[in-house]
Amino acid sequence: MKVVLLQDVKAQGKKGQIIEVSEGYARNFLFPKKLAIVADAKAINDVKNKESSRQHKLELERKEAKELSDKISNLTVKISCEAGNDGRFYGAVTAKDISEAVKNQAGIEIDKRKIVLDAPIKAFGTYKLDVKLYPEITGKLTVSVVEK
Repeated sequence: MKVVLLQDVKAQGKKGQIIEVSEGYARNFLFPKKLAIVADAKAINDVKNKESSRQHKLELERKEAKELSDKISNLTVKISCEAGNDGRFYGAVTAKDISEAVKNQAGIEIDKRKIVLDAPIKAFGTYKLDVKLYPEITGKLTVSVVEK
């Protein structure tokens, strides 16, 4: 008997999958616990529609991430920091500082966790940083740290 799973069932499948099970298992376990429904034409059509909707949503997210990647690749963010007499920072530039600078200067909101920064920046100069926007889509952001 073919059934559509309404929830994840251990050793059987994930939510939304169409699986083949014995009639007894379906009637005595899956149906009473509302873990599955009979895989009739309507249920199969619903599963296909949900899957195509999910694929469409993923494609839109990927497209938006690619556009954002192109925008930030052409962007240079300037961050001004104070330094002592010997040219050393008072503190460091972190991913949070970079995220706020991008938001203030370009109006683009980037989550600080997406900015790849091995260690906080503690020296003046220009840095090329990776920004992981989506799996397999990474943008290059140029950050220029200058003295106030």
